Amino acid sequence: MSEDEFYRIKRLPPYVIAEVNAMRAAARAAGEDIIDLGMGNPDLPPPQHVIDKLCEVAQKPNAHGYSQSKGIPGLRRAQANYYARRFNVELDPESEVVVTMGSKEGLASLATAITGPGDVVLAPNPSYPIHTFGFIIAGATIRSVPTTPDENYWRALDRAMAFTVPRPSILVVNYPSNPTAEAVDLAFYERLVAWAKENKVWVLSDLAYSELYYDGNPTPSILQVPGAKDVAVEFTSMSKTYSMAGWRMGFAVGNKRLIAAMTRVKSYLDYGAFTPIQAAACAALNGPQDIVARNRELYQKRRDVMVESFGRAGWEIPSPPASMFAWAPLPPALREMGSLEFSKQLLTHAKVAVAPGVGYGEDGEGFVRIAMVENEQRIRQAARNIRKFLSMHGVNTPSVAAGGN
Repeated sequence: MSEDEFYRIKRLPPYVIAEVNAMRAAARAAGEDIIDLGMGNPDLPPPQHVIDKLCEVAQKPNAHGYSQSKGIPGLRRAQANYYARRFNVELDPESEVVVTMGSKEGLASLATAITGPGDVVLAPNPSYPIHTFGFIIAGATIRSVPTTPDENYWRALDRAMAFTVPRPSILVVNYPSNPTAEAVDLAFYERLVAWAKENKVWVLSDLAYSELYYDGNPTPSILQVPGAKDVAVEFTSMSKTYSMAGWRMGFAVGNKRLIAAMTRVKSYLDYGAFTPIQAAACAALNGPQDIVARNRELYQKRRDVMVESFGRAGWEIPSPPASMFAWAPLPPALREMGSLEFSKQLLTHAKVAVAPGVGYGEDGEGFVRIAMVENEQRIRQAARNIRKFLSMHGVNTPSVAAGGN
């Protein structure tokens, strides 16, 4: 029997990004120096006091049993305190907070809890894969809406409600966006909450990049809107904020009915994260927050170096207002190549790995996602390699070598 005969596997397309990842792995195995700007995998360490807390609690004999699926009480309180100080939002740690194994697992668990065959979910295109495939795996149907939050977005929402049968019951939003890095203001969420209430739609907000905002413009939470908890749940993650990606620590907060449904499903699926990791996550949320500002400043510097050096190499990239990604249109002379072929060529000839935009949905064609996960020196090296690659294809580049010294 082929795996393609399994019901849920049949509903999943090939993971396009995996093709570039396999090429990158093969190149590295062959000894090539690949500058990896493809995967959003933070290259910075967590704070030392967080690592110390992990080690301290792991030494305790009673710390190695099953934990709590919904998260230990202290960690749920720590997340509620974070929302209070960062967004001025009050949360009940008992009924409005659940700990997840990263925001990705949280979204998948909630999709399992609240959707099934026949349900229609509105999801952005392009989007991070779990925003669509979490619901596809659960059996639901996706109707795409734009990612860019302009007037066309609202028209698309209204069209979806008017012409989709059955009517959509869930809307996924993700700002700052992965992959496009677009951000929204509180007025957007105010309009969204009003729309969701009018149309009886649940809103699932992925706020994984809440702390990676630039130029002094903090990202808002949908829960700052009065009454948002009537219709919304929000996901956050410690992966980028505290450089704890491999620890798999995240949260869902908000509407009590959705949190209860998700908590119940999770209780059947897992026993929660390892207790020492949850204790260390408490130390991160409750302890000194200087790493958050330091990481933000570091990523902003990388962003500025990337935009400047890639521009001098002949590839104009819009400056992202938030997140750890740039969403870059293909150089006009190479647009016909398509994002997947461009990514392969860039890897082969410039030794730079990026993620093809088409891997995030058909509307991502014509773009690549560039992750700011290498240091400034490596980013400048990538720009020099890209300059040579573009010259190979007859793209006129400035006469000054990209990146300076």
